Amino acid sequence: MIAIVLAIGDELALGQTVDTNSAWASARLAGLGVSTLKHVTVADELGPITQAIRDAAAAADLVLISGGLGPTEDDLTRQALADAMGQKLAEDEPSLQRLAAWFDDRGRRMPDRNRVQCLIPRTAQPIDNPRGTAPGIHAHLDKAEVFSVPGVPREMRGMVDDVVIPWVQDRLEATGDQRVIRTTKVNTFGAGESTVSEMLGPELMDRDRNPKVGTTVAGGICSARLRSEFTTAEEADAALDETIAQVEARLGALVFGRDETTLQEATVATLIDKGLTVATAESCTGGMVASMLTDVAGSSAAVAGGWVVYSNEMKRRQLGVPEAVLDEHGAVSPQVAALLAEAARERAHADLAVSLTGIAGPGGGTEDKPVGLVYLGLASSDGPATVLRLSLIGDRAAIRNRSAKCALQALRLTALGASLATLHWGTPVEPTPA
Repeated sequence: MIAIVLAIGDELALGQTVDTNSAWASARLAGLGVSTLKHVTVADELGPITQAIRDAAAAADLVLISGGLGPTEDDLTRQALADAMGQKLAEDEPSLQRLAAWFDDRGRRMPDRNRVQCLIPRTAQPIDNPRGTAPGIHAHLDKAEVFSVPGVPREMRGMVDDVVIPWVQDRLEATGDQRVIRTTKVNTFGAGESTVSEMLGPELMDRDRNPKVGTTVAGGICSARLRSEFTTAEEADAALDETIAQVEARLGALVFGRDETTLQEATVATLIDKGLTVATAESCTGGMVASMLTDVAGSSAAVAGGWVVYSNEMKRRQLGVPEAVLDEHGAVSPQVAALLAEAARERAHADLAVSLTGIAGPGGGTEDKPVGLVYLGLASSDGPATVLRLSLIGDRAAIRNRSAKCALQALRLTALGASLATLHWGTPVEPTPA
């Protein structure tokens, strides 16, 4: 069974509100083995909504529409559905009685305008909405079953679970068109999407392959998306597990976790597992690394503490960076990054320490030290600190966020005994003696 999900509303089309309904509904349908072909967002315009419904009904077996069933002038879904079906709207008396009772139960008079919510296409059926005032609509158009529900997430989710999901289950059982879909994400950090794709190779990325493997990027995290679709759960699970193993083997230490696991969670877990403690010394990131680490429950077992040394004076006073080094090399230099990491480790009596000093912008860059230049220092008990030069792009927030994540991944790789060369965005630098 193929589904298309439509989300109706100016606020969605204009980006004022994030459409969480479509993602939630698609995940619920995937759990039943129903593939969602696409999500379509349409503004509150009668013609475009009507056309979107017609197109979806011609391409899918199931069309789920959320939004546009309220009582106001811009709630046009019911009229658009009727137009797509070539029918008139008619008032559904049982729905009107339930709506009047809804207002009576709350001691309120029902505005006349709310009667419009009880209009449905002539051959359609109403869907009861015990959580709100707007009934849903169940109709048949072209080759598709169409379910139209309110856009309020609580009402939408309740009606999908109460009505749409049971209908889908019955239909799949009756037709024998039952499929099992299993999905997961394998998350990496430290290499771009093109590099990750090359590491996976064309055989794993083949679009005709089952399970399918694709890539996606968000916040610098590059994830391999896996989708396994078979007739039985046993087949789907076995094929997914095999492909996960292949993906993780090819991506190696870049992989920090699956699905919703965050980089900070993986870093803290690795530090605890190895019995290591860490300290932080941050300039351009202003405490982001320490914040990310301590966001993780139980991180006190691994995080000793840290310093935010934004000014040169704080670098001198708190972590003992010599004024002569700052004068000669500048705060944004491998020498300062190394000294910050080493001092933080020693003063916190930690096993590891990480430092960051750089130019996050938008101003402050020069030809020699452009915006996006960040030095990452990593100190351990094994000897002098290692320094990586990071050349990052984006606005101030993106540079600071990615710098902090590079620090987390560097800590994790060090704790694992893996090479820092795994962090593709970092170039090792040998600082001249301070």
